Amino acid sequence: MNLITLPDFYYRRYGRSVEVPVAMLMTFSFLILIAGNFAGAAWILSTLMPIPFVWALVIMGVVVFAYTLAGGLFSVVSTDISQIYPAIVSFFIAAIWLLAAYGGWQYFSGAIPPGYFDMSGLTNVGHGALLNWAGLLALGIGDIVALDFMERMFAAKDPQTAQKACWWAAGWIAAAGFACSMIGLMAFKLIPVIADYRMVLPTIAMHYVPFWIGAFMMVGVIGAGLSTADGGMLATASVWGRNIIQRNILQIWRKHYTVEDRARLDRRLLRITRFMAIPILGLGILIGYLKPEPGIMLVLAFDVVFAGCLVPLALGVFWKKANTYGALAAVIVGSVLRLVLYFTIPPALAGLDTMIPPLVSLAVMVPVSLLTQKQDPPKYKVVQEAPDDTLVLSTMA
Repeated sequence: MNLITLPDFYYRRYGRSVEVPVAMLMTFSFLILIAGNFAGAAWILSTLMPIPFVWALVIMGVVVFAYTLAGGLFSVVSTDISQIYPAIVSFFIAAIWLLAAYGGWQYFSGAIPPGYFDMSGLTNVGHGALLNWAGLLALGIGDIVALDFMERMFAAKDPQTAQKACWWAAGWIAAAGFACSMIGLMAFKLIPVIADYRMVLPTIAMHYVPFWIGAFMMVGVIGAGLSTADGGMLATASVWGRNIIQRNILQIWRKHYTVEDRARLDRRLLRITRFMAIPILGLGILIGYLKPEPGIMLVLAFDVVFAGCLVPLALGVFWKKANTYGALAAVIVGSVLRLVLYFTIPPALAGLDTMIPPLVSLAVMVPVSLLTQKQDPPKYKVVQEAPDDTLVLSTMA
């Protein structure tokens, strides 16, 4: 489909009226994501070194900005490799070293409070099951509607490479998550009293494992934050350059373009994207300073697109009758409902505010699409993109 950004899919499938609100929602979502990762990396840096948090934020932001703009997706992917693997390997080594140094799991197990080492967190509402499922769904399924994830899929040399990469990543995520969880449980014994829970990992890294293991752990955490922030910055700048400025400002402002004009626009897209990365950097640093809660912001970022953007994407791929009216209704209703529930959901039901909106979005899109088939016949298969940026479509016989 010649997709550069994820909102391009919504444009190809549903048109500008869906592309623009989706692009705005995804921009908002990823500004939160970028800010959360800046904040996480900066907080670790300010903990390890005598640097104020705000200056650590600026340092992390400028570093990511510099290499992302220098090499685009090439620099993002190449640096991700060196940023992620030290984190994964160091967590494994740290967990194994702690078990060996303290005589095995029996030393730690007695200090773990009841409920922390069972599955009640997924089955018992009183133990936070609603919130846990909300986080799992927002991160696991909402991440499908993720700009940085999709830009990597679009850049893969073939579908098989993209599929293998997803399985490979899933395996490493599960393994790293297990190692980090074990270290967290060990902390009940190693650090029975701590004022700030965020200090658990730095304290273990600095005082309970050899220096080289702790250094790799901290560098790995910083790298993990940067490896997400760089892709997010690149993807968000691309969305604004491609889907907002190029297609919906420049081309509408000057409606009669020749093929040569549009070729110049494509060459200009790189400059526009680089320029848009500047305000994105500034907003990411500002939000990270105002709300330095990486974990909460990570879930919230994907929560935003999970509510209104997931259903139009899924039905746009798998359901031929999906059309513009249905998609627009799903985006608006799902997103507005998520906003309303954010302010009105009772604390005892927190988590349902994440899970309900996509279901309502689905319940809205299907009947609206079916009722508007005559007004808007679905464009379900894109054959090619014409030079004037209109589409040549094959429709049902």
